[in-house]
Amino acid sequence: MISGLRWVSDALFPRGANEHGILPALLIMLTVTTGLVDAVSFLGLNRVFVANMTGNVMFVGFALAGDRELSVWASLLALAAFVTGAWSTGRLARWMRDVRREFTALTIMHAILVAVALLVVWSAGYRETGAQVALIGLLGYGMGLQNAAAHRLAVPDLVTITVLTSTLTRLAVDPPGYAGLRRSVLIVALFTGGLTGAVLHLNVGPVSALTAALILLVAVACASRSIRYGESR
Repeated sequence: MISGLRWVSDALFPRGANEHGILPALLIMLTVTTGLVDAVSFLGLNRVFVANMTGNVMFVGFALAGDRELSVWASLLALAAFVTGAWSTGRLARWMRDVRREFTALTIMHAILVAVALLVVWSAGYRETGAQVALIGLLGYGMGLQNAAAHRLAVPDLVTITVLTSTLTRLAVDPPGYAGLRRSVLIVALFTGGLTGAVLHLNVGPVSALTAALILLVAVACASRSIRYGESR
């Protein structure tokens, strides 16, 4: 598995220029996870995103304007949970100076939050308001943690695993090259995660999509333990 991830990472950077080890491949996997989780939240939790905060800001406006299919409280809760997760990452960074350990720890925390979300779905479903509050809070907080962790790693063109507007803009404006390849792969990864999550949610249920996200997070956490200090800078 590690050799395969390293091959993907090396393919995203010019030969001899990959200073980040397998991190690029791991961030691509996390982007797929973003699509899986956002598919569940949008299709099953009051039309809200737990990763794409730009969408939630717009949804609050649409709901206030009178759109009854959107929920003000759900979007605001997702925003609050995401920001709290990102804030927590910043506090963790003050005393955990090994970036590799920080990334691994945050990915494990994210996996635990998704596992708890799965337990909520199994025990209480996802249609009642109480269950939706718990799920939006858990998943939004986890995505805040993970997105902030990706930002701190500062891998070129892979600093965000949730927002693609700037990625699409730079892909269109900048000349072709390895940077364009990385941005294209990121777009495909999010699309793949969203498509897969939607298919699983609509045809099987949210448990299947969240389980797929949990498997990916566990795989990323395990693989990240092999990163030597210095490869993540």
